[in-house]
Amino acid sequence: MRTRDQRGGATPLFPVAAGTGESRPRAAWRAAHAPVAGVPRWARFAAYAIPFTVLPSGLWRLPVAFRDGVGLDGRIYVVSLSIVAEVVAFTAVGLIAGWGERLPRWVPGLRGRRVPTSVALVPATLGAAILTVLWTTAFVRIFAGVTMRGGPLPADFPTQGGQWEAAIFYACYLPLLLWGPLLAAVAYAYHRRRRSPGGGYGT
Repeated sequence: MRTRDQRGGATPLFPVAAGTGESRPRAAWRAAHAPVAGVPRWARFAAYAIPFTVLPSGLWRLPVAFRDGVGLDGRIYVVSLSIVAEVVAFTAVGLIAGWGERLPRWVPGLRGRRVPTSVALVPATLGAAILTVLWTTAFVRIFAGVTMRGGPLPADFPTQGGQWEAAIFYACYLPLLLWGPLLAAVAYAYHRRRRSPGGGYGT
C-alpha cells in the first residue's frame, strides 16, 4: 500500500526492507518462518500445508456461530475454537523454521535459548497420533451415521441435510484427516535434522 508525498511521488505506507522491495513487517515475517538449512522440500510443503487443512473447518464454523438462536457464550466458544485450532496448526511451521530450534528474542527470560529437541518433538508426535486417531474415528462414525457415543446422528447434523449442505461440510472437514499424518511427517523430518551432526539432538 502506498501514499503520496508532497512532490506527488508514491511512498510506501510501511518502511521497505533494503534490497527486497517489500515492507519490513512482511520481510520480518518471511524471515522468521523461512525453513532452516537441512529441511527437505517435502517437509516444507507438509508444514505449510497443515494450517490450510484446518482453515476450511474454521471458516465453516463461523457462520454457524452467528445463526439465530446461538447465544453469546456459544458464539464466543465457536470463534475461539476456530482461532485456537488455527494457531495450534500453525505451530507445525516451527518444526521447519528457526524458532523451532532457538527461541525468538521477544520471549521474556528465554530469548535466544536453544529449544531442546524433546520439547518440540514429543508434543508434535503425540499430537499427530491423537489427531490421526480422533479424526479417523470421527469420520468412520459419521459415515456409519452414528455419533462418537454411538447414538444416531441428530436430524440437524450437516450430513443429514441436503446434498449441497453435506458436500460443503465434507469439503471443509475432510482435510482434517491430513492434519495428523502431515504433522507426523514434519515431526519425523525435525527428528532427523536435529539428530544429525550439528543439529543439536538431545540438547
